[in-house]
Amino acid sequence: MTTAHSLSTATSAPNRAPALAMRGISKTFPGVKALDNVQLQAWTGEIHSLMGENGAGKSTLMKILSGAYTADPGGEIHIDGQLAHINGPKAARAAGIAIIYQELSLAPNLTVAENIYLGHEPTRFGVMADRATMRRETAKVLERLGAEFGPDTVVNTLSIAEQQQVEIARALHQRSHILIMDEPTTALSTRETDRLFDLIKRLRDEGIAIIYISHRMAEIYELSDRVSVLRDGTYVGTLDRAELSADRLVQMMVGRPLSNLFDKQSHATDRVVLEVKELTDGGRRVKPCSFTLYAGEVLGLAGLVGAGRSELARLIFGADPIAGGEVWLQGQRQSLRKPLDAINAGIAYLTEDRKAQGLFLDMSVRENITISVLGRDALAGGLLNRAAMARLTAGSIQDLRVRVAGPFVTAGALSGGNQQKLLIARWIAIHPKVLILDEPTKGVDIGAKAEIYRIISELAAKGVAILVISSELPEVIGISDRILVMREGAIVGELRDEAATQENIMALATGTTEMTQS
Repeated sequence: MTTAHSLSTATSAPNRAPALAMRGISKTFPGVKALDNVQLQAWTGEIHSLMGENGAGKSTLMKILSGAYTADPGGEIHIDGQLAHINGPKAARAAGIAIIYQELSLAPNLTVAENIYLGHEPTRFGVMADRATMRRETAKVLERLGAEFGPDTVVNTLSIAEQQQVEIARALHQRSHILIMDEPTTALSTRETDRLFDLIKRLRDEGIAIIYISHRMAEIYELSDRVSVLRDGTYVGTLDRAELSADRLVQMMVGRPLSNLFDKQSHATDRVVLEVKELTDGGRRVKPCSFTLYAGEVLGLAGLVGAGRSELARLIFGADPIAGGEVWLQGQRQSLRKPLDAINAGIAYLTEDRKAQGLFLDMSVRENITISVLGRDALAGGLLNRAAMARLTAGSIQDLRVRVAGPFVTAGALSGGNQQKLLIARWIAIHPKVLILDEPTKGVDIGAKAEIYRIISELAAKGVAILVISSELPEVIGISDRILVMREGAIVGELRDEAATQENIMALATGTTEMTQS
């Protein structure tokens, strides 16, 4: 990890103005105060991270800075010590500000050079585009970035990581010295992310002020010179690199310390709800597995990727064919040939891939929540009971604290955490006896995680038997009454109480024989 020397130089010079100073920024939408008196300061040669849970106001603040939104009267934006009037994207670009959104804004059928010059192409004789100049100048900036493609490459032939380089190249060509990056690693591989980080650090060292938005703690620790936190549309504070810690960031983002994030309370009883006996897919991914799950219990299922955790859950849910073994629910043997059999029996399964296998992204919030109970709640003759749908949706939005403008907003327009809540609401609606949650907090911010942990605890308190699959060891330890560990398709151990440590989980998951007592 590298600390920027240019940052310390800038901050130690009392007469030197910051590259960016936003003061008293507020933004009101109809019925909603999205930002209230927010401030942000970034220096030349600094990577300044901006954190906060979904809905905290990060994107709104950056849209004001980039000219997409206009702030309420009273706030000020200073660029290099001078008051800037940013009344649109063109004014932002003129002030040296560039933003790279999650969804890239490139013309896919044009070349790299054409994208970089789009809207301000140089001309020859006042008529024709000067393509030679476009290619030559584009090649210079691509070389500066270390890009492995040329100015004549068509953008739709590039990877997402390479398209991000085109966006950065366009910002550099426009002589931007404040670069905003909004969740830039979402669609990148580990290798592509490492290359992007190297590039970001290089740009920082060249004197560009970079504002970096992410909810991934590892990225924040890797890149940040300073971190500012927003919560509920207000400015909470800023930490220097030396002050960064998970405890302090979580406290600032959600209003309570990391130690209270899980708020673990056991509701487990001795009443058996689910019994899995020698269940297997024939040994392809799952060897014969057996366990018992009790009412009110949160049972964790840990293991390395590929250990067979999700595959075991899919067998229980009837999503994959069972080659051997039995599933018993409240003392009754179940015949689970398809997911509908499991749903009718009272078993619900929240899939790991919410977008591909869970949500209907083009359908509304109401349709996503109620789709599993349309038949149950139908009127005589099979007609949709729209009143029941409305009641269920309103209750789910309130109980699960789904942040949404209304029930008819499409699921695809929601944040990851709110999408996950929709899926949980759908399964709560069937009144499950067993709820299987596969990576329930994957890809959501810390605030949404806290909400999902609260929901899990409340469901357990109502007697629901819950099986949680998680790759995050602090999470599975923090919420589980017991933990089963899988390795190579088999359950190889059970941990509870003081023995449920990260070291012991990894010892079982990797086949290490020695375990420790905490």
